Amino acid sequence: MTSTNDIRRSFLDFFGKADHVQVPSAPLVPYNDPTLMFVNAGMVPFKNVFTGLETPPAPRATSSQKCVRAGGKHNDLDNVGYTARHHTFFEMLGNFSFGDYFKEQAIENAWTLLTREWGLSPDKLTATVYHTDDQAFDLWRKISGLPEDRIVRITTSDNFWSMGETGPCGPCSEIFYDHGDHIFGGPPGSPDEDGDRFVEIWNLVFMQFDQQADGSRRELPSPSIDTGMGLERIAAVMQGVHNNYDTDTFKALIAASERLTGVSAQGDHAASHRVIADHLRSTSFLMADGVLPSNEGRGYVLRRIMRRAMRHAHLLGSSEPLMHRLVPGLVTEMGQAYPELVRGQALIEEVLEREETQFRKTLDKGLKLLDEATGEMSEGAELDGETAFKLYDTFGFPYDLTEDALRARGIGVDRSGFDAAMTRQKEAARAAWKGSGEAASGEVWFDIAERAGATEFTGYSSTSGEGTIVSILKDGAEVSEATVGDEVVILTNQTPFYGESGGQTGDSGTISKPEGFAAVVNDTSKPLGRLHAHHATIRAGHVAVGENIQLEVDAERRAQIRANHSATHLVHAALRNRLGDHVTQKGSLVAEDRLRFDFSHPKGLTEEDISAIEAEVNAEIRANEPVSTRLMSPDDAVEAGALALFGEKYGDEVRVLSMGRAGGKGKSYSVELCGGTHVKATGDIGVFRIISESAVSSGVRRIEALTGEAARAWLVDREDALKAAAGAIRATPEEVPARISALLEERKRLEKELSEAKKALALGGGGAAANSDATDEQVGGLKFSGQVIEGLSPKELRPLLDEAKTRLGSGVAVIVAVNEGKASIAAAVTEDLLGQHSAVDFVRAGVEALGGKGGGGRPDMAQGGGPDGSKGKDAITAIKALIAG
Repeated sequence: MTSTNDIRRSFLDFFGKADHVQVPSAPLVPYNDPTLMFVNAGMVPFKNVFTGLETPPAPRATSSQKCVRAGGKHNDLDNVGYTARHHTFFEMLGNFSFGDYFKEQAIENAWTLLTREWGLSPDKLTATVYHTDDQAFDLWRKISGLPEDRIVRITTSDNFWSMGETGPCGPCSEIFYDHGDHIFGGPPGSPDEDGDRFVEIWNLVFMQFDQQADGSRRELPSPSIDTGMGLERIAAVMQGVHNNYDTDTFKALIAASERLTGVSAQGDHAASHRVIADHLRSTSFLMADGVLPSNEGRGYVLRRIMRRAMRHAHLLGSSEPLMHRLVPGLVTEMGQAYPELVRGQALIEEVLEREETQFRKTLDKGLKLLDEATGEMSEGAELDGETAFKLYDTFGFPYDLTEDALRARGIGVDRSGFDAAMTRQKEAARAAWKGSGEAASGEVWFDIAERAGATEFTGYSSTSGEGTIVSILKDGAEVSEATVGDEVVILTNQTPFYGESGGQTGDSGTISKPEGFAAVVNDTSKPLGRLHAHHATIRAGHVAVGENIQLEVDAERRAQIRANHSATHLVHAALRNRLGDHVTQKGSLVAEDRLRFDFSHPKGLTEEDISAIEAEVNAEIRANEPVSTRLMSPDDAVEAGALALFGEKYGDEVRVLSMGRAGGKGKSYSVELCGGTHVKATGDIGVFRIISESAVSSGVRRIEALTGEAARAWLVDREDALKAAAGAIRATPEEVPARISALLEERKRLEKELSEAKKALALGGGGAAANSDATDEQVGGLKFSGQVIEGLSPKELRPLLDEAKTRLGSGVAVIVAVNEGKASIAAAVTEDLLGQHSAVDFVRAGVEALGGKGGGGRPDMAQGGGPDGSKGKDAITAIKALIAG
């Protein structure tokens, strides 16, 4: 049997030998198309090459591209687990020609690989062509020798590919494999083509035309080739199975799921095991590329996939979180081909365990509601959209999970009702994803980049320099010149200004020329990741494209930014040393006045953690080690121990930044891939101080900190506050903690003495009795004690009344406690009088006199309160009147 890993390697090697550059898989988050949620086809990373916006990496290329289809237009989520070939994650093998070879060599390559290299029987293969593509038809006859009835002309758009309504397009030639007459289905183009017997394994796209807005097509000056072969499908063919889930990679993952659940993957539970295996791949690869679960955008789709798998783990009876325990098996199967899985394993396991633990807490509640709502429904019925939305909104059930849970019972879900409920909630929740809105403006940046090339950044070694203006933009459009008062974007062939990226804010400064032109640069951005755009206001003179200008960065501001950026590298290393290797950067802000660092960690940091991290960073600063930079290939950098950010697209050469003292194996304290500006030595940072630590989202924490002068000023402010506090309590700053402790102890003692004094006053004892309005008298033939006491707390009333009852022997006792203008009143009746009087009645009479209502308790003891503490004696009088009758 040929393993999936062998097939991938064999494909890439075959085209590598045919002069194709082997291009590594791009991240699943597309860097070049803001309209896509995820990379969903092998050609996506080359989209701008095919449209002419970017220069190709070589005339020929080959790749095995990671793809996800689980959201937006291309969404296979609902079918996964229930069919033989639907997946959320899959690999697309491809070979590409950028104006080099065309149809003949593309067909020759495909036929040679399939039949000679891989040994597939020509009798099992069928090709399709677009019905007007006579050239492709003749080439198939010539190259493959296939009979005409196995070169099928297709009249539909299935065999004509286009990138959009306009742009590159062309006919396709699809290759199908016949799995045998024991499986239902007919060849492509036949009435039974939807059966599973004939399976498409490869699509050859002949990019031949340029579709115009008026519907016409023009011949492309350089026709190109884009092919896509599903690795999972060809693996099934070469391993002699019909179902993708019976291939080696899936069998290994499903076997692990069987072992951990104790449930066979055959029969009724087959779909659940398949869902878990498929979704394990998509969720793990998405997290390896930097996507974390959230309630919007890509993170929302990731969470939907996770929860669908976790729901099926629940159906299998798994009593503990399952998904994270399957990750090691996935890394074993695919980690060699995709090392980002190995680097991200700890984080992937941690997030999956946390998400499943959290989801299980709500799953039972949601399923109970679903059972109640559908208990009387029979097959063919439909759950109303409002209930489906309640499941989503209250319990976090995605719509498709609800649909999936009801599928086995044959019950549908009212999608239109669900959508209407979602619409009523709020606009932001109606769509899981919105494009970034940058597509329209992207055209002008691509035009500039292709015409003038990337901006050369000279700011690593200098904060000033000269440049030639290559473009001026005003109101989003290119202009030839600009004058005083204009708000413009100026691009030059080279610049010392750093464009905002990687969390580091863009530089500010000035642009000028000797003839009197002057502009203030308010910010610098970095369109396409390779242009430096100076956002400027012209203060004097005018300027035109082609002129030479002087660029001057605000050096003091840059120095502060550099210090903060270098500090983020040190804090990243300190966090990993203190908390573990699962810590990875999840975002940052590096400004002149502060830094912010977001990182993956499941819980808040303790004060001990913060103190240790701060101390470790400052130790590296005091060591004042030089900061070194090396240019390396991304693979060599990672091999050397450099930390790379998940999902970042790196070029052929990267800057590897090393700082701090050497540790084990001679590696510096911090080694990371970074294109930002940094200090020359760690001592330039000055001092580092963490001022806050908080949560950003589930599993992501944030540190905010200061360095240098900002940290010094912050510490001075705290010292001034300490000195002021010391002066107020007549102590030295060093004595403040002990003095405060003594004052608190003294306060406790005085409060206790005050409480005892109030109690003595209430009881009428000691010298306090002379100042008490307490009275023991006869009212209506009963002994009565009534008192109004200032400053007594309500909780002290009941024990005082108990003592008053003891003193009276038989009678009624009432105490009104007055605090801050309000009053609390309590009344007690001795046991022998309970048949005749109730403390509840007395309290209600007193509360009414205090301007309040109500009051309650037991007949022997009741309590209430009123807003007017000045009426305390009136309350006593009212109760006495009630007793006297």
